[in-house]
Amino acid sequence: MSPVTFTGLPPDALVFLKQLHRNNNREWFNTNKERYRANIVQPMCAFIEAMAPRLARISDCFIADPRPNGGSMFRIYRDTRFANDKTPYKEHIGCHFRHVAGKDAHAPGFYLHIEAKQTFFGGGIWRPPTPVLNRIRDTIADNPKQWTRIKQAKSFRDHFPGIEGDQLQRAPRGYDPQHPHLDDLRRKSLFAIRTVDSRLVTTDKFPEEVAATFKALGPLMQFITYALDLPYNTA
Repeated sequence: MSPVTFTGLPPDALVFLKQLHRNNNREWFNTNKERYRANIVQPMCAFIEAMAPRLARISDCFIADPRPNGGSMFRIYRDTRFANDKTPYKEHIGCHFRHVAGKDAHAPGFYLHIEAKQTFFGGGIWRPPTPVLNRIRDTIADNPKQWTRIKQAKSFRDHFPGIEGDQLQRAPRGYDPQHPHLDDLRRKSLFAIRTVDSRLVTTDKFPEEVAATFKALGPLMQFITYALDLPYNTA
């Protein structure tokens, strides 16, 4: 499969997000809805389509689905039912290239987040259920040298500041409080992200930069999928 030509998001995509931040209401959004579709939805679908063969070369178990609804791109509409913040729209663009075995945002996956001024991309696993998280913790606890190699690999360090994710205050029950990777055993999410200036998304270099970053994340993603008895590559 040949990469789809992608020349970047229109500059107005970033202008739109900046203006949405100042006008996060239904009246403004409805007035600018066609602009949103033309300058964000359509080019983001083209970006996701361009990422599909690049992602397949990294792992064929993660999905790049370019459909505007139900695909890799998250909806811009916020679920405000239980939120104190009642603004109706997300002020960023989000994409989740999730594992084929996953059905929601808690599955292992690669992630992309575009705001008006900064963009970040990377991946891992976000807030999985405790039994799933404990399988990853067990694998880290039992394979400390491999976990160290992943975090200290040059490609990983060149792209990411380290493993991130919110943490418990203490070691989780059943885990050694003196373990050399206690900081990571305490995490409720495990991921690594690279942050760039959002002007990158308006250039044709964007897919290759994202693909190179995802490739650098490969050993971490492979470790997580192994811990969960999921394939990383089917070939």
